[in-house]
Amino acid sequence: MGIENGVDLFDCVAPTRLGRNGTIYTKNGKIIIMNTKYRKDFSPIEEDCECYTCKNYSRAYIAHLFHGKEMLAGTLASTHNLYFIVNLVKKIRQSIIDENFFEFKEKFLREYLM
Repeated sequence: MGIENGVDLFDCVAPTRLGRNGTIYTKNGKIIIMNTKYRKDFSPIEEDCECYTCKNYSRAYIAHLFHGKEMLAGTLASTHNLYFIVNLVKKIRQSIIDENFFEFKEKFLREYLM
């Protein structure tokens, strides 16, 4: 809604705060990496993500780090979350340039929040 109403500058701690506490953004919604199902999930957080975390670590390893209370866990989750947000804003910017922001918004809300 902020972008829709003309906001073009953001400052938010949510991606890093959530990341440090084990919540990770994906295009299919947030995941709580400490859930048991991720302990044996050797896939990256997102298959098509180009962030450092996804290119180098599995969900299982990140879950292991969180369960072991390793500081690296929050760093890796935050790195992915920041990458996710930066790329989301790039896509929003492109949708504005392409004059299809409202279609992009509706599609994103359907896919991400449903």
